[in-house]
Amino acid sequence: MLLNVFIQYFLPPIILAGIGGIFGVLIAVFSKLFFVETDERVEKVTELLPGYNCGACGMPGCQGLAEKIVSGEKSPSDCKPIKPVTAEQIRQYLTEANAILEKK
Repeated sequence: MLLNVFIQYFLPPIILAGIGGIFGVLIAVFSKLFFVETDERVEKVTELLPGYNCGACGMPGCQGLAEKIVSGEKSPSDCKPIKPVTAEQIRQYLTEANAILEKK
């Protein structure tokens, strides 16, 4: 009788917690194995862009354009809705960031 109660009420949560623990460890291990470093310059340029994701620049979104701007393949002025002041801010930021990277 006591064994039946244990099997029916206590064993399933114990098994479920064990499976959850195993998957938690697997997620932690795989997140370390497949970690991808991101360029902080791309994140900053993405923040400076308008964020419309309109595709007028020929890229699928502002993140893609920011990656191309940082790599030097495109210019901030390729973004159609951007204000000239913001484009200049992006150019100035990249000039400063690249100078810092060259010093390292």
